[in-house]
Amino acid sequence: MTVVALTGGIASGKTTVTESLTAEGVRVVDADVLAREAVEPGSPGLEAIIAAFGPSILGADRALDRNALAALIFEDPGARERLNAIVHPEVHRLSTEQFAQHRREHPDTPLVYAVPLLVESGRVDEFDAVVVVHAPREQRIARLVGDRGLSEREAIQRVDAQASDAERETVADCLLDASISPDHTREGARVLAKALWECWPDVGSLPKRLP
Repeated sequence: MTVVALTGGIASGKTTVTESLTAEGVRVVDADVLAREAVEPGSPGLEAIIAAFGPSILGADRALDRNALAALIFEDPGARERLNAIVHPEVHRLSTEQFAQHRREHPDTPLVYAVPLLVESGRVDEFDAVVVVHAPREQRIARLVGDRGLSEREAIQRVDAQASDAERETVADCLLDASISPDHTREGARVLAKALWECWPDVGSLPKRLP
């Protein structure tokens, strides 16, 4: 079964791209959505996180306090590794289930897996093609500060906790430029969707750079 991975650094513009792909009829499975599902109240994933980090990472509603957890893991690389060891296997299981369902129900529809930490996970070779949504490091830091209200220190921590731009570009079969404007990014996504529909399931002819 053909699956195209779509990745990019935090605040690179992945959501703009996936929303546009969905509007063009492409099926998008989002690893971030699965990661939230994996740690819902009562889930084995959340119980494992509580065991690893203590009850202080829970909010008053007994759900995961993502801000408290983020503050912890971005200060401590070891804590981040422990969290990934809990969440990543569950996300892998959930994504595999969704891929299989898609194959059964919509085999002729392009399937894209939006996975921010693709390079970090070492799973690049599992996919038939990799699309990288690119915006330079300094621009992504500025977006985190201006759009999401992070301090510059927090923004730098989050950006530098991920793979570098060069590491992502090395694995890219297709590089989508998201550094100019949201409209420019959406146009690149529409071109990508058109290319996916035209070549599916043979994704070896995807353009090397968009738009």
